[in-house]
Amino acid sequence: MPSYRFLEHATDAIVEAKGQDTRDAFLAAANATVDLTLDRDSVLQKEHRVVEARGEKTDYLLFNWLEEIIFVLITDGFAIRRITIEETSPATLDCDSEGLLYMRAIAYGEPLDLAKHGFKVEIKAPTFHDMEIVRDAADGTVTMRFLLDL
Repeated sequence: MPSYRFLEHATDAIVEAKGQDTRDAFLAAANATVDLTLDRDSVLQKEHRVVEARGEKTDYLLFNWLEEIIFVLITDGFAIRRITIEETSPATLDCDSEGLLYMRAIAYGEPLDLAKHGFKVEIKAPTFHDMEIVRDAADGTVTMRFLLDL
């Protein structure tokens, strides 16, 4: 089951996202980004948006994935309740993958209403600073650590 936690930082948000595999960890990273921004429990699933990201390596894919989630939330003004990852390339996304990596997801929600959705903080951008993606050799779980500039 994908999970995440926020680590101590004075001015920005450091997120540690975990999953049974890389795909789960990407989902946990997206959920953390949404939860940092707004109260998902107040969002209705009235509409959907397609979210796509590409990258030459897994860390670039993570950066671009977070950037797209932030774009949908902040720039597009779409409150996200739930995200489902529909497609990845390669089909079994590996944290050691290189080459053209691709992810396509569907975000379900409704137009952002700052008051209704309990808007918390605006995320400016993800960063590569201290970004880390690690697969546990024993059980295959993947941990992603990244910083979001607030």
